Amino acid sequence: MYNYLDFEKPVADLEGKILELKKLAEGGESVDVADEIARLEKRSRDALRDLYKALTPWQKVQVARHPDRPHCLEYVRGLFTDFTPLAGDRTFGEDQALIGGFARFRGEPVAILGQEKGSDTTSRLKHNFGSARPEGYRKAVRIMELADRFGIPVISLVDTAGAYPGVGAEERGQAEAIARSTSTGLGLKVPSISIIIGEGGSGGAIAIATANRVYMLEHAIYSVISPEGAASILWRDTTRSKDAATNMKITAQDLLNLKIIDAVIPEPLGGAHRGPEAVISATGDLIARTMKEFGEGNVDFREQRREKYLAMGRNL
Repeated sequence: MYNYLDFEKPVADLEGKILELKKLAEGGESVDVADEIARLEKRSRDALRDLYKALTPWQKVQVARHPDRPHCLEYVRGLFTDFTPLAGDRTFGEDQALIGGFARFRGEPVAILGQEKGSDTTSRLKHNFGSARPEGYRKAVRIMELADRFGIPVISLVDTAGAYPGVGAEERGQAEAIARSTSTGLGLKVPSISIIIGEGGSGGAIAIATANRVYMLEHAIYSVISPEGAASILWRDTTRSKDAATNMKITAQDLLNLKIIDAVIPEPLGGAHRGPEAVISATGDLIARTMKEFGEGNVDFREQRREKYLAMGRNL
């Protein structure tokens, strides 16, 4: 059984009935329930398809935040080999909200950056729910500079509600660390790819997402502020988060139309959490195609990146 979102209640009811019938069959009851199970499974698939065909922006926010979505470390385990994590910013300490290091992608060396939210209470606390502090972004700068020095492509996996807003983080220069990480990403001479795998929230996401190619999962979101934060500022009413999500154009489809991102990675029916292996595989295939394109011809990746970001909004 999945953790169902509020709008998935019709599917939850049907799948609950299917589970009851399967238990009945396993219990050796004489009643043949196979036909009824098949009928309910079809109804469940159809209901799920209808729901996900017409998701509202706010419902996409809920899917992007689903606790069972595959997170950064699952992508790292599924796509890369020989991963060697690096720790610390050489200034203050280690921040486990931001994962970074070097690995091989299909035999080729790459640098990896990503925010890890955690999958249970212990790991979520350990990784601070994916909200990095200044030392996390300074670690990202250190890894990007190393990658640039040795000519290694950079791949980032973005999944954060935003940078950590605590007093200690602000005292240690949160804004400066984010700005420096953003600037370092823009100035890389090596190619870079960024994938928004869940939430791409605020400067905390942009800090590692200033790449030559930016991709998003089908039900991911990418925004300068959370819908709740925008509603609080615009209307002083967090209950209007749905209105904010609709007007902010934060879905992958909206951002592709606005040319903020370069492509959308399809998710399995019902979201990435219903088929993590499939979505991780699709992500890997897109990274491989992009890396092949990067290897063709003599490209100035810094200039390409510059043109990409200067072009945003020109023709709107």
